[in-house]
Amino acid sequence: MVSQIPASFTPRNILVIKLRHHGDMLLTTPVINALHQRYPNAAIDVLLYQETRPMLQAHPAIRKLHLIDRKWKKQGIWHQAKQELKLVNAIRDSHYDVVINLADQWRSALIARLSDAPVRIGFAFNKRDNRFWHYCHNHLVSTQSFSQLHTVEQNLLALSPLDVPTDSAPVSMYYADEDWQAAQKHLHEQGVNGPYIVIQPTSRWTFKCWDDEKVAALINQLNQPGLQIVLTAAPDQKEMAMIAHILSLCQNPQVTTVAGQLSLTQLAALIDHARLFIGVDSAPMHMAAALQTPCVALFGPTKLQQWRPWGANNRIIWAGDYGSLPTPDSIDTKTEQRYLSAIPVEDVVAAARSYLDA
Repeated sequence: MVSQIPASFTPRNILVIKLRHHGDMLLTTPVINALHQRYPNAAIDVLLYQETRPMLQAHPAIRKLHLIDRKWKKQGIWHQAKQELKLVNAIRDSHYDVVINLADQWRSALIARLSDAPVRIGFAFNKRDNRFWHYCHNHLVSTQSFSQLHTVEQNLLALSPLDVPTDSAPVSMYYADEDWQAAQKHLHEQGVNGPYIVIQPTSRWTFKCWDDEKVAALINQLNQPGLQIVLTAAPDQKEMAMIAHILSLCQNPQVTTVAGQLSLTQLAALIDHARLFIGVDSAPMHMAAALQTPCVALFGPTKLQQWRPWGANNRIIWAGDYGSLPTPDSIDTKTEQRYLSAIPVEDVVAAARSYLDA
């Protein structure tokens, strides 16, 4: 059910829905940027999970963020029902002309329907091929080409019923001046006063990580005068332990850490001012690409076509080029196995130096 919306249609209020992780939220920004370019006078709002708010909170084209707190359900059914009703009322009171549902959850579909927006765009997911999904949307976009497309390209397909140009819609990450000031304060406390590299070796999923010994070897081989290395990670006990272990293996005196000390927007500021970012498949990797900081990204059994860093200033090193990998859909995400182990240190060093020596 894909019908073209008249070219004369000019929405005043637009809602974009995406309920996923931090990196996913960043990859919705081309949709927001394309909508803003096409409808510069329209108000654009986004519905997202509370914890992913930092990825979009400073975006200048967004008027308002509607938030879903996943902790609602832990506070009892009546509390959750009250919050859900409050959310739906806020969305209805916004009088949206267009709702663009980039999500695949039933909840997102129902909210789109309850918005009363005259134009409700969603994706025709195979697993949602039923009467209710069709009832919630009046424009469904095919997903048949998704396996060949990057997540950015998939998201942008949702704009096809509006015939919105998407060629010049970048991924973008914004932060406030205060974020850079806070990041600088942390850097100065660690004795970092000049050029630096950011390395994020951690992920919430161990299977996406490289070996600690190889990360340390990389740091040791990148030891050069006047260039400091800053390690980052989430304030998670497991990730912090990984950073501590890597530091214990390092001989490079110019390495330090701000792991667990920065907010996501402060981390964005840190990455934005770095000479180079090196990291695994993670939200900070997507942040580096969005900020156009030179990026060396290490990948294992992830759907590379969909999740590679978006942009031209990136180098991807894929473990599948050095040995066999299991298919992404077969991975037990709780495994402790590190599928990036096959990646040799010298190739990452060479990729890093290709940027540093340019």
